[in-house]
Amino acid sequence: MDKVKSFCSKYLKYHVVNLLILSFLLVLIIETLGRHSPIQAVVFMVQHPLVYLSNMALVMALLSVSFLFKRRFFATTLLSIVWLALGIVNGVILSNRMTPFTVKDLSNLNEAVAIVENYFSVATVIAFIVVVALLVLGIIVLYRKAPKKPTSLNLKKDIAAVLIVLVGAFGIVQVGQKAGVLDTFFGNLAIGYLDNGVCYSFIITWMDTGIDKPAEYSAETIQGIFDEGELGDDGIYTPVSDDNLRVKHRPNIIFLQLESFFDPYLVKGLEFSQDPIPYFRSLKDEYSTGTLTVPSVGAGTANIEFEVMTGISAKFFGPGEYPYKSVLKKETCETTPYDLKSLGYSAHAIHNHRGAFYYRNVVFANMGFDTFTCLEYMNNVMKTPKNWAKDGILTEQILSAMESTENQDYIYTISVQGHGKYPNEETLTNPVITCDKAATEEQKWNYEYYVNQIYEMDLFIKELTDVLSTYEEDVILVMYGDHLPALDMEADDLTTGDLYASQYIIWDNFGMSKQDVDLTTYELTAEVFDRLNISVGMITKYQQNHKGDKDYLINLEALGYDMLYGKRYIYGETNPYVATNMKMGVKTIKVDEIVQIGENYYIKGQNFTEYSKISLDGKILETVYLGPTILALKDKVDPEDADKMKVSQVEKNKEVLSTTE
Repeated sequence: MDKVKSFCSKYLKYHVVNLLILSFLLVLIIETLGRHSPIQAVVFMVQHPLVYLSNMALVMALLSVSFLFKRRFFATTLLSIVWLALGIVNGVILSNRMTPFTVKDLSNLNEAVAIVENYFSVATVIAFIVVVALLVLGIIVLYRKAPKKPTSLNLKKDIAAVLIVLVGAFGIVQVGQKAGVLDTFFGNLAIGYLDNGVCYSFIITWMDTGIDKPAEYSAETIQGIFDEGELGDDGIYTPVSDDNLRVKHRPNIIFLQLESFFDPYLVKGLEFSQDPIPYFRSLKDEYSTGTLTVPSVGAGTANIEFEVMTGISAKFFGPGEYPYKSVLKKETCETTPYDLKSLGYSAHAIHNHRGAFYYRNVVFANMGFDTFTCLEYMNNVMKTPKNWAKDGILTEQILSAMESTENQDYIYTISVQGHGKYPNEETLTNPVITCDKAATEEQKWNYEYYVNQIYEMDLFIKELTDVLSTYEEDVILVMYGDHLPALDMEADDLTTGDLYASQYIIWDNFGMSKQDVDLTTYELTAEVFDRLNISVGMITKYQQNHKGDKDYLINLEALGYDMLYGKRYIYGETNPYVATNMKMGVKTIKVDEIVQIGENYYIKGQNFTEYSKISLDGKILETVYLGPTILALKDKVDPEDADKMKVSQVEKNKEVLSTTE
């Protein structure tokens, strides 16, 4: 015991030693939370000591700021809480989805708050609020009671100490990267976090964003990607606007992105009372199909959309980056909607979830859509037990979009019913399908809930194709699962051995020949267009004509940089794509009459939904939804202002999506 006391008095009085020990412990805790196993955290430390040391260096770099405070104990505790918060949030997120916590998620906190009820019970949320309140109280008490440094600060010495730690941390990371111990590119975000540690990986998602500039970037190199004369005599791509192309026969084109939809029979060791997706399975025998390699697991819906509509791989961007949250919020981009509109198509987006999620209400205008129909513009929406909209509502929405125009339509539909979190306990009463064999009780309930959702999604697919099979116009329907569900599976759990293998089917009502081929999501649209003899769009042309080139992916990434971040040499240093004046909802919401009965006001009109709110001079008033043609006002207004009242569509985070004229 005396030796322990002697050691503490000799060494622990040095703040840098304390920080070393604390950094070691913090990394161990953070890795335990990220791996959901203290044993795996220790295994990581033993098997990858240099990676562990690099993560310690980064943790210590932040903790070293405490040198600049007289209340060093308090400052160190506060900075430690920052790292612990990262570990806790990452652990919680990984218990609900298969991609870890990134810096980009911080820009999406409002969206996280909006869907918290889908993942956590009210009791859990209340408990979290109580814990946070106690933590804040503890920090206040600690500030008042924590000891101060007995002597005054020596700023020169203390600043030097901070700089030494920062330079040391930077040097360790640089050596690790150059030695190949630390990765600078994550082919898969979840595996990247496991291989490189949570702290390092989290910081990389902050430092590494966008598409890297090509080593040799110039007009000559970008335009030289295409063969001479392929884009015209000047080597510049100009979007077509040819009336002759417009009059040719073209089918309506529908892309149906199915949330977390995949074949559960591919999971080893599971048995079900019946096939959850019998109709989808039967379609594979008659229509074109194949494996669709997607960029993420358990999450990342928006990046699958991005890849399909742009032809650019999301892996060209920084780890965990969503272009919807970054570049596409402010820049337009060549996409399928823009390409097809040059042939006379109208472009519609449909999603039975919040319109502001992933900023789609902003981004879709920059991607060329004419209309966007989201949850706030739908009526009679049924919900799952986990509060996600069921997909059956989408058939009506797709038909409404097609019937809203006289020309051909491109419709990108994003479903949501299959979304996690999947419950660990019995949730469904009298389920259609039961899970009869599973490794654990928790897995049984996870999959029983999941397969009943995709069973209903399978029924929706049948209903949709039944309706479209008799539609008076030609239709091609491309449907696929966006990613595997967040069901805590590993590659070895699947008969395919591949966590990134989804499936697609190209259905039609006019007799296309069956051609099975495996694709990536960013190649899907070019393949579909090729079968329809459509070759518009610079990226489409490149993929159709150069897929076999040895530098195919290198040049595709270079084109992605040029069109999103560079000087747009491929377009002659201009941006030919102008954001659309996108209409929210296909059906127009109108106010027909404002009626006063006694002291109460009512608004009569058309196409109201539960998200319709009466507004006055931009202020949202308390409203009661009485039906698609009538709203009641609960607030009091000046009678002289009553005729100025309008109707706004307001999503659950209070963002106004549109307001009547």
